[in-house]
Amino acid sequence: MTLPAPYPPLVSGGEGLDRYPGEAAALPARMAAIYAVPADQVLPVRGLTHGLELVWRLAARDGGSVEAPKAEPYDRLAAIYPARGEVAAVVVRALGSPEAVAEMAARVAPALLVVDEGLIEFSDSVSAATVVADQPNLVVLRSLSLAYGLAGARVGAAIAQAPTLARLASVLEPYALPEPLVRLALQALDPSRMIETAERIASVRRERERLARELGRDLTIEPGVGPILMARPQDPAAALAALKTYGIEADLSGDRLRLPVSIKPEVNDRLLAAFGLTPAKRRPARLGQAVRDTKETRIVCAVDLDAPGPIKIETGVGFFDHMLEQIAAHGGFSLRLQCEGDLHTDPHHTIEDSAIALGQALKQALGERKGIARYGFVLPMDEANATVSIDLSGRPYPLFEGAFETPFIGDYRTDLTAHVFRSLAEAMGAAVHISVTGQDDHHKTEAVYKAFGRALRQAIRVEGDAVPSTKGVL
Repeated sequence: MTLPAPYPPLVSGGEGLDRYPGEAAALPARMAAIYAVPADQVLPVRGLTHGLELVWRLAARDGGSVEAPKAEPYDRLAAIYPARGEVAAVVVRALGSPEAVAEMAARVAPALLVVDEGLIEFSDSVSAATVVADQPNLVVLRSLSLAYGLAGARVGAAIAQAPTLARLASVLEPYALPEPLVRLALQALDPSRMIETAERIASVRRERERLARELGRDLTIEPGVGPILMARPQDPAAALAALKTYGIEADLSGDRLRLPVSIKPEVNDRLLAAFGLTPAKRRPARLGQAVRDTKETRIVCAVDLDAPGPIKIETGVGFFDHMLEQIAAHGGFSLRLQCEGDLHTDPHHTIEDSAIALGQALKQALGERKGIARYGFVLPMDEANATVSIDLSGRPYPLFEGAFETPFIGDYRTDLTAHVFRSLAEAMGAAVHISVTGQDDHHKTEAVYKAFGRALRQAIRVEGDAVPSTKGVL
């Protein structure tokens, strides 16, 4: 049946779900851009495991078998689809190089060579997708589960030449990828998410290296990639129990322990403590993140008030990028902000919504505002002079005094400067008083942004542990 339901579902965000899924052309196109292959070489699937199941289904239908490593989920699929004949497909985990993949594909032909690249984003390896165009029997499986945080949504892709994908699609069930999953995948893969996704992956890699180095003093740690460490403790059951007392979820795989690697250092510190290792005490990182999606813009913004970098900003409005960079650089904190906005209409929405997202991220990072200096005060730039006073009181109150004669600096509308700081004050919960004088509108604008960064630097500085208010709360 392809007729729609008689009424929409009684769920939030369920618009359009009363209709059966159609052709999801946008998802393979976006995946193709991410994986650097033509769109006709991408088949979206319900996670990497679903892509593997299609391989087993195809082999079973044609009376063949699949050769794969002895591990999950391969063992479970082999139990569901028992071997019945000649090897029709060989499954391997990501190999060392595209050249090695090409050599193996030629060796196993005409059987399919299926390369599991579920963790490749966490490694320095070059994807086997780069040689798909030259290998008609090659299938590369990718996943959004770990690198993009969608483990519960189950979305992935099979990458192969069009005739090979057609063979896999011939055993694909109807409506294999529900509409909500398509929407989630498109959001996760949106260009506005790429800077923060790359930083998240890099953070996990750094934490993995730290854990492996610390644990490797007493345990055997197997080489590998991704947010999992394989360790061989002397007493796996006792280690598992100790981890549980520290709130760390791990599991056993034979005599090996699968240890999770978190993006949060404080969580990984608890893992180390479970093994009797005592990391140096540290103040919890002041991190903030905002995801803002509207009809006009899609934005991800992340800040770390205790790290000077990285600073990466892409809004599509060059001068505004430079101004936000001034806030972060002079504020002494890390800022990552990426926006996909309706610049074909006007930069207004991009600039306004980016300021709101930055304010929201700063508010989250400040948390209870314990120990901060709270107040910040000024910056001359040639003939221009900007005075910025900040009170991180939790109460928004914007005040802007100054005027600009030049309507645009590049694509940046100078009349939006006051609007930017009003949005920041309201979103972060702060009194922000700004006055600026001078003759050069470029200098005046830049002076305001730099002065705001300097004032913010003073205000967010940690001076103790108490909330800086006689009320005891901000």
